[in-house]
Amino acid sequence: MMKKGLILIMLLAGNLCFVLHSQDNVLDEIVWVVGDEAILRSEVESQRLVMQSQRMRFENDPYCFIPEQIAIQKLFLNQAKIDSIEVEEGQVIRAVDARVNSLINEFGSREKLEEYWNKKVSQIKEEQKTIYREQMIVEKMKQHIVGEIKLTPSEVRRYFRNISPDSLPTIPTTVEVQIVMLEPKIPLEEIDAIKARLRDFTDQVHNGTREFSMLAILYSEDPESARRGGEMGMMSKGNLVPEFANVAFNLSDPKRVSNIVETEYGFHIIQLVQKLGDRINCRHILLRPRVSDNELLEATARMDTVYAKIQEKEYTFEDAATYISFDKDTRNNKGLMVNKMESVHYGTPKFEMQELPPEIAIVIDGMQVGEISQPFRMKLDPQQKDVIAIVKLKTRTLSHRANLTDDFQALRSIVENQRTDELLREWVAKKQKSTYVQISEGWRNCDFQYPGWVKE
Repeated sequence: MMKKGLILIMLLAGNLCFVLHSQDNVLDEIVWVVGDEAILRSEVESQRLVMQSQRMRFENDPYCFIPEQIAIQKLFLNQAKIDSIEVEEGQVIRAVDARVNSLINEFGSREKLEEYWNKKVSQIKEEQKTIYREQMIVEKMKQHIVGEIKLTPSEVRRYFRNISPDSLPTIPTTVEVQIVMLEPKIPLEEIDAIKARLRDFTDQVHNGTREFSMLAILYSEDPESARRGGEMGMMSKGNLVPEFANVAFNLSDPKRVSNIVETEYGFHIIQLVQKLGDRINCRHILLRPRVSDNELLEATARMDTVYAKIQEKEYTFEDAATYISFDKDTRNNKGLMVNKMESVHYGTPKFEMQELPPEIAIVIDGMQVGEISQPFRMKLDPQQKDVIAIVKLKTRTLSHRANLTDDFQALRSIVENQRTDELLREWVAKKQKSTYVQISEGWRNCDFQYPGWVKE
């Protein structure tokens, strides 16, 4: 329960809608003090109005529930200061950019968002950095407290034996899917044209005609970094694809531009901004090759041939996935897809339907186990590449009560979550005892999750 409440208040804090015009007229006061941090009435009221506007359900009295969740977050932040827990500024910037871009899409334009909030987007982003930074620090602090929980199979089996059958979770329908992908051939003329544009950009930077950052804003096809003049923020080698990292980390002169680099995302040129130890901040300009309808038709024709030969048993689907598919993530696994979503199925071949790419989910919805689809077009994310694919439905497990044979991983995740909640609850209760807490009259008479807030 504590984890759910904390996540809820963090989501609310991260929602830009908390900047409500109606708050301008609220008579403010300090209602809680946690350590050396104050919780204001306006802060609580703001959260309440956000929840109300989004029809979120209150756990109990909002004037009890909301300030307690804010207080819990402040306990984690206070400990993070003591333990020197920090997050990379680049992560914060990317999270804020993603949220603001989502809001711009919701409002229809940058101008409409600015008009609604009566602030420039740059001001809105700056205000959100503190909120998102705190969210990330809290999550990092929680991970630090919990550590890496390792459960033995016997602990999972013990949980299964001790729980009432009626209390066992219901596992949604899951599927296992194999895939073969073909990438349309990019004409050499298209690649040459892209390289020529990037060489021209490089020349403009080197001769002082244009700034790299301005060229990135105008022309880069990486929208997230383009808005920041191509800047990617501080990153380690592990955060970057190898081809990009090898070139970026060898740059030493911030005034020079790298040679052209090809990655799975397209073609890049890179400029060094700053290097600190094993981390680097650089700018880049990305251009992606365009695939014409003709190339897509040719790729579809090639996949039609593959499909026909599988049906005629000239070779198996698994052989096609191993020797023909260009998808590096599945070809060494006979085409079997692995779930990379943050869910109980992470790292396994099991997918709930909403966890699949939408094009694949639509195709397999009406398929029988063992059936192979006709070729279809899909877009890879995040590479934003158009590819032609066929899929085979390997298994479908219908919704059912969890059991050890089919759902060991899901049960393991449930036990891990329970253990995490227990550790965090114990930590909060202990931290309460050593933290100065003062709650104003009229805000104490609550059924708190943690009774230790009010000290007699």
